[in-house]
Amino acid sequence: MKADAKNTIAEGKAILGIEFGSTRIKAVLIDPKDSRPIAQGSHEWENQLVDGLWTYSIQAIWYGLQDCYASLRADVKKQYDVEIEGLAAIGISAMMHGYMPFDKNGEILVPFRTWRNTNTGPAAAKLSKLFNFNMPMRWSLSHLYQAILNGEDHVKDIKFLTTLAGYIHWQLTGEKVLGIGDASGMMPIDPDTKDYSEKMVKSFDKLIAPNGFPWKLRDIMPKVLSAGEDAGRLTVEGAAKLDVSGHLKPGVPLCPPEGDAGTGMTATNAVKPRTGNVSAGTSSFSMIVLEKDLSKPYESIDIVTTPDGSPVAMVHCNNCTSDLNAWVGLFKEYQQLLGVKVDMNQVFGLLYNNALTGDPDCGGLVSYNYISGEPITGLSEGRPLFVRNSTDKFTLANFMRANLYASVGALKIGNDILFGQENVKVDRITGHGGLFKTKGVGQRVLAAAINTPISVMETAGEGGAWGIALLASFLVHNPKGLNLADFLEEVIFEGERGVEIAPTSEDVEGFNKWIEAYKKGLAIEQAAVENKN
Repeated sequence: MKADAKNTIAEGKAILGIEFGSTRIKAVLIDPKDSRPIAQGSHEWENQLVDGLWTYSIQAIWYGLQDCYASLRADVKKQYDVEIEGLAAIGISAMMHGYMPFDKNGEILVPFRTWRNTNTGPAAAKLSKLFNFNMPMRWSLSHLYQAILNGEDHVKDIKFLTTLAGYIHWQLTGEKVLGIGDASGMMPIDPDTKDYSEKMVKSFDKLIAPNGFPWKLRDIMPKVLSAGEDAGRLTVEGAAKLDVSGHLKPGVPLCPPEGDAGTGMTATNAVKPRTGNVSAGTSSFSMIVLEKDLSKPYESIDIVTTPDGSPVAMVHCNNCTSDLNAWVGLFKEYQQLLGVKVDMNQVFGLLYNNALTGDPDCGGLVSYNYISGEPITGLSEGRPLFVRNSTDKFTLANFMRANLYASVGALKIGNDILFGQENVKVDRITGHGGLFKTKGVGQRVLAAAINTPISVMETAGEGGAWGIALLASFLVHNPKGLNLADFLEEVIFEGERGVEIAPTSEDVEGFNKWIEAYKKGLAIEQAAVENKN
């Protein structure tokens, strides 16, 4: 198999997927015959809070991409002793939403404003009312309109507005396009036309007409493409930007750039109606592919699309495992003080599995994992907070269980609307992301939270970089002309369903009791925001 992989790479037949996550940029090289990863690269990075807004600099974006690709090259060299000269296809993915406006010279007008920013509340509220459609604060159009409401001078100079994935793709190919899933996080999509809602585009243009800008919305937005459509080829300049060593040749086809939600759906075989997935890492979100429209808009539920344009109910939470990881880091420090060799997989495994021995309601302990604001629960800012009464059962198991519950607490609140009020039906929900790395624990917690069986596939740990590589494969290796759902089902996964854990009545009852204390205690979290700088 190693010899086959070496030949695949040497002959330029491998497929590359790159995804920009919140804390890591990851590259995965896959074999087109069986879609298995044959090499990987990565780069760690972190957002910065600059002038009150979360951002990544342009310099950090390019250094991260180039270092990630260099890491991939090094892995290929180490494993196979060959150089990457050509590729069959490339896919670029990144965290969705945010605000990247560029001028006529292709220069960014303000620092990249990421999905994590919650300063766009007034704009989101006005647009939601205008469209009769929930416009989340993190969506690109909310950022744009907030900049207009703020009277920011740069708005008049915008020539192109895109997401992080759209920006990287543009720089590599020269094409100002975006995959429909990522585009659906910029502004609403019409499921019939598989394009931006023309009605809403016209409403927005009319709304901002008094400002006299020299552009209309469609002038500055990327063209929408569905999975499998041609999205351009790697240019000479693009190849040099990606591979600073100069070995990679131009001309490689690229699939439409996608958001991390779309790659998560792809990586978990969840693009058919009545399927869904939950991604749980720095942030968390659930995606349920709908059979029909919801009865009305909900502030805590976003309507986005699969990479091939099917409507999806998305519950997005800004916070998930960051605070949980910070607590685990304390136990790492304690081990180091004792002079004990630290194996982080072992630390996570011991603490997580011990949590399952705690009380189903965590003994009354409550944790808020709010590193940043959390729109689901109405918090514009966050303060990580742990709360208990003197009479609560303060044990290590309950403490860790409370922090695990907190990682999906806001997610539960949103999903209770879908399954309780809207009676949405699902046949399969698959979990992926860091929360599920310790076998069985995150799965059991999530199953209890949303009272639904949760599956985890062996491949789910490959993540979004693998998901976008699959979309790139769909572009160039689909001789039967299958649609995306059938391509995944019949070619990639071949009926694989993963390992499923069903909720127990005891766990569900315990989580429900815990979430009521969590909701009641949100006033404490709000007080912390107001009084702790």
